[in-house]
Amino acid sequence: MKTKEIFGYQVDHNLVKKPLIIAEAGVNHEGSMEIAKRLIDEAAEANADAIKFQTYKAETIASKDSPSYWDTTKEPTKSQYRLFQKYDKFWKKEFEELKLHCDIAGIDFLSTPFDINSASFLNDLMDVFKISSSDITNKPFIKEIAGYGKPIILSTGASNLDEIQNAIDWIREEDVPHALLHCILNYPTDDDNANLGMIRDLQARYPDNHIGLSDHTLPKDMKTLEISIMMGVSIIEKHFTHDKTLNGNDHYHAMDKTDLKRLNTKIEKIIQLVGKYEKQALESEEPARQNARRSLVSKHSIEAGKLITEDDLTWKRPAHGICPSEINLLVGKSAKRNIPEDTVLQWNLFD
Repeated sequence: MKTKEIFGYQVDHNLVKKPLIIAEAGVNHEGSMEIAKRLIDEAAEANADAIKFQTYKAETIASKDSPSYWDTTKEPTKSQYRLFQKYDKFWKKEFEELKLHCDIAGIDFLSTPFDINSASFLNDLMDVFKISSSDITNKPFIKEIAGYGKPIILSTGASNLDEIQNAIDWIREEDVPHALLHCILNYPTDDDNANLGMIRDLQARYPDNHIGLSDHTLPKDMKTLEISIMMGVSIIEKHFTHDKTLNGNDHYHAMDKTDLKRLNTKIEKIIQLVGKYEKQALESEEPARQNARRSLVSKHSIEAGKLITEDDLTWKRPAHGICPSEINLLVGKSAKRNIPEDTVLQWNLFD
């Protein structure tokens, strides 16, 4: 399972590599098994590593007076409870069927649980748990999931550092591997609010943790994801749909299979172009090091026995002689023999 394998990789925030890509289908199936399977097939076709759904019941996730926090011009339902009621038709039997379909399609199955009952039966279907940003302060739920002993991917949307640290501490009590996803909990997230720089903060504060991105920006040119890859994220989670023109909370800011195929093509180019973060001379640059750099050169003819001064020296290409960085070591030495003008100087010419 690719989603589990990532926890066996050494964390290196200074290495750009292909991130684990999770196509977040959520409830974009809208209660249709046919559409859910289509989402699986299209995510697999576009080379996602995993597809993730959401598992909940309206009555256990939201009270009846819970207000909306999304763009109501795209999703007009103003009650969370009413919206969740629309899409909470899948349960244990349906997710078991989707897991089997994922196995056939060759893509990992994931679903975010939002209550203990769903977490319990999903435990038999997944090797990794995803915890939503909305549950980052839900201590009893986090401890319940951590108690299964499986790796956890934790989204950090709308959270402060102390809340993130508290959640990590609860997970660590069970000695469970965990990854953190930078996330902005706006639907959609405006570019002005994306704050990809926060990825660097998480990487610095948690150097031993895989850090990723859960993205809610509009797909457009997918620049948000490209930049996050350049920053060395290990995981990308992006909402996924079969039709971005559909009404509803998660279709309009989702990617589709065409977007994902395009992203995978760009990832290969990004990895090629970014290469290493640690600055060093490359083997391919050796000819330039030898021929484009300079050596100390005699500015004029120098008689044998003369003590060398800076006035005797200039510097020219190639770098086959004494490096100009060593000029202070040469000044004051005497010439062993006559040295013609424009000679690339070597140490064996001097006492």
